[in-house]
Amino acid sequence: MNDDRLPPSLLAALAARGNSRSFRAQTILLNEGDAGGSLYIVLSGRLRVYASSPEGRDVILSEHGPGEYVGELSLDGTPRSASVKAVEATTCCVVAAAQVPEFLAEHPEFALHLTQKLTRMVRRLTEQVKSLALQDVYGRIARMLMEMSKPQGDERIVPLKLTQQDIADRVGSSREMVNRVMKELTSGGYVQMREGRIVLRRKLPSAW
Repeated sequence: MNDDRLPPSLLAALAARGNSRSFRAQTILLNEGDAGGSLYIVLSGRLRVYASSPEGRDVILSEHGPGEYVGELSLDGTPRSASVKAVEATTCCVVAAAQVPEFLAEHPEFALHLTQKLTRMVRRLTEQVKSLALQDVYGRIARMLMEMSKPQGDERIVPLKLTQQDIADRVGSSREMVNRVMKELTSGGYVQMREGRIVLRRKLPSAW
């Protein structure tokens, strides 16, 4: 189980304090800079958290599936620090921030879950900053593919269907550079596209 998912009993108790809302794919739920005020718990579908530059370039910070939640950083009343959109048709339970303190008092295990999630978030973002500062584009792509892929026999398969723009947004690069790296990995026999998914056929080289 993903550590960011709420245990079923805690999910049900928190969802009972909110209202269900459905969003079409590509709908923007939250905009960076908006006033905070609600916690969004994913019941079905998938959400993407991202930040945008003034020039319109996006960088993906995280993605969240059923049982996970977003919006916790604005529970202190500060503006939203990132934008959130539905990657696919998604249903969420929206819990008003005013409901959270009482829920925390009744369910202290949620405070522990929230603290652990925030700790993992800081660690993950720290690794992203280190990667951007210390690795070249190939190194960032290789690291992302290894982290996202799952072993299957002698291969590793990335379960999500990623476009080259998706990869570029995740590693902080241009789509053109990602295209060049992926072409070279494919021609070298390291990577193959299979049913829209990236398959790592053998260990990626440490440098390119």
